Amino acid sequence: MLRVGVLAYPGCFASAVFGVPDLLTMATHIAGPDRAGYEVSVVSPRRRVVASGGVALAVSPLCDVDVLVVPGFELVTGLDIDAKISGLSKEITAIRSHAAAGDVVVSICVGAFLLAEAGLLDHRRATTSWLFADKLAQRCPDADVRPEHLVVTDKGVTTTAAFSAMYDFALELIREHSGADVARTTARVALVDDARSSQAPYVDARLLPQPGNDFSHRVRRRLDQNLAARYDLGALADTFNVSSRTLLRRFAEETGQSPLEYLHSSRVRRARHLLETTDRTVAGICTAVGYRDPGTFAALFAKHTGRRPRDYRAAFRRGIGHPGGCDK
Repeated sequence: MLRVGVLAYPGCFASAVFGVPDLLTMATHIAGPDRAGYEVSVVSPRRRVVASGGVALAVSPLCDVDVLVVPGFELVTGLDIDAKISGLSKEITAIRSHAAAGDVVVSICVGAFLLAEAGLLDHRRATTSWLFADKLAQRCPDADVRPEHLVVTDKGVTTTAAFSAMYDFALELIREHSGADVARTTARVALVDDARSSQAPYVDARLLPQPGNDFSHRVRRRLDQNLAARYDLGALADTFNVSSRTLLRRFAEETGQSPLEYLHSSRVRRARHLLETTDRTVAGICTAVGYRDPGTFAALFAKHTGRRPRDYRAAFRRGIGHPGGCDK
């Protein structure tokens, strides 16, 4: 039996507390009595824990486990992360102790911030929700944060993306402990996607903080308003009465990227919207966002989203039009 403990703490997401144990329970039934199963417990250094939404959790004292899972918590704009984490000193100590004992430690979503506070992410690759990856990188500069990944494991420490990625982690655990056939069947029974490899297709750049000040904002707005036009750095610089070199320097200083890099990401964002909400052909969308060669467009789109346009449409189409004939 693989012993798995889920660390409950005040304000943690209850879905993560129950989600991993539920999927492991399903896997145990699917595997049958001839394969080793999972012994799952919800543990805490506290006697009483109230999760997000006011859900009271029944918890057991901390105990020896093979895998310790740390759920995420509600991280909203304006939340004082320092204050939140300072109130979880008991949990931070428990996380550090389990890691020191050689146990595998896993975070779900922004539970990565607790691992960072415990010192577990220093000089390790890690991930978290794409929405908060920059905050994690700022808070833990010695970590190599990979915001495009769903699950990252580095030297006994696993971090995952937003809370549904707990299922991606659980399926990996089932695959390693019970076999690929059990993991595959568990995914089918639970209607969980076992083929995801990246959180890039889910990123909504509109929700991310936009770097820069008035100059870069004006340049971005100009590019956004002319997505289909041929990119001409000299003409763009003339629009803002600066040299090409000055435009590149100021834009990079304010945003950390070039205008062309921003234009590519903006075109891909527009293409994603058209693929999701219209029945326009991929070739038509390619032209509409400023590309002449469908192959170049498809490769660039895959680089940004992890999926080629047709695959992206199949996964994220919002149910309009007719199911066939839209990708000619």
